[in-house]
Amino acid sequence: MTRFAAIAVSVAAAIVLAGCATPRPLPTPTPTASQTVAPSGDGVLRIGTLFPMSGDVSFIGPAMVAAVEVAVRDINEAGGVLDQPVEVLYRDSGDASQDRLESAFADLVDRGIDVVIGPATSALAERLIPLAADAGVAVISPAATYPTVRAAEPQGFFYRTIPAYDQQAGAIVRALADQGDESVALVTTGDALGFSFELAVRAALQQEGMRLLSIEQLDAGTNVDRLAFSLAGGEPDAVILATGMPLVTQNHALIAALAARGVRGDRLWLTAQNLADYSASVEAGLLEGANGVLEGAVASDELVIRLRQSDPALLSFRYAPETYDAVVLAALAAVLADDDSGRSIARFMPQAAAQGVSCSSFGECLEVLSTQPAIDYQGQSGPLTLDDVGDIVDGELGLYQYTPQSRPERVGTLSIAVR
Repeated sequence: MTRFAAIAVSVAAAIVLAGCATPRPLPTPTPTASQTVAPSGDGVLRIGTLFPMSGDVSFIGPAMVAAVEVAVRDINEAGGVLDQPVEVLYRDSGDASQDRLESAFADLVDRGIDVVIGPATSALAERLIPLAADAGVAVISPAATYPTVRAAEPQGFFYRTIPAYDQQAGAIVRALADQGDESVALVTTGDALGFSFELAVRAALQQEGMRLLSIEQLDAGTNVDRLAFSLAGGEPDAVILATGMPLVTQNHALIAALAARGVRGDRLWLTAQNLADYSASVEAGLLEGANGVLEGAVASDELVIRLRQSDPALLSFRYAPETYDAVVLAALAAVLADDDSGRSIARFMPQAAAQGVSCSSFGECLEVLSTQPAIDYQGQSGPLTLDDVGDIVDGELGLYQYTPQSRPERVGTLSIAVR
């Protein structure tokens, strides 16, 4: 697979997955109060997976399955959890348009699972959380990015090993501040996802002492020429396009209209919702120098080799690092709790990647715990500090820059950690 093909696969996955969640108003979450959880496990950590093996995002499922296999093999080779080998059961979650999730989860519960790794979309995560809480099962998603999941009730059972979408806003604003920019214009969508991004942009700008010159909304009926005139008139140092691929035609037209008004590529930032290969739809050179971000780590060469040992047919490794880390964090949480129950795992998840001695594998973390009281797991996907509502607060985003041919190339990473 070429580099551009790999980007296309990753971008396609991000676009499809982003469209699977149903936006809704975003209440401010209240962290779950800390409480003692009585041990209730049976001594064997059983992991159930809910990955898309059918439906419109099934192309990402195989890499996630392979990542679980690799992680469990590493854990068991290091002695297992509570001196017992970890067991795994795999089930198909389907996609948001299907009804496979609930029956698959019920079957996993009947078989005694303690934690679910998955699902891969935000819409399915929102459906799963109340069921998992009722069953006392922890849920760790490697791919659900929508902020709406954060507010799903009840809280305290859901974690993710990938940054939430609105965390891209702060990372972009901090990057702009670091390069000396002072003002920003924002184009977003008129839904809950767009509103969450706007709130995050406002908060980051206030912290950095920067100005928000204008906020515009893009929809199917928007006059892009008027929108470009309004944006360019304020002469912002940067324009953030936090729109979505369902508006792909409007995105193309707006990029061209902004260029005609003098706002060319090097002043644009794209989010994971619209980062894509525009070489066939945008005039050459219009996006040159534009920046973009995309959640999800690039699998290391070593991990790719091991994933292909589990599944030689793999072509995409999207979400494999985050999936591997989800399994290891669940196992470490059980070790820290001295209990394999889902409630204990959920309670101790933040402590597996908190302020402690850094370690980068399950076996290494066990060695640290033999002499030290606290660990900080640094995973395949980077730093993984977790907060009480299940979000990563010290992770990384992929940083991309557009070529003269309007194709995105990965050039580095951006931290989501707040200064």
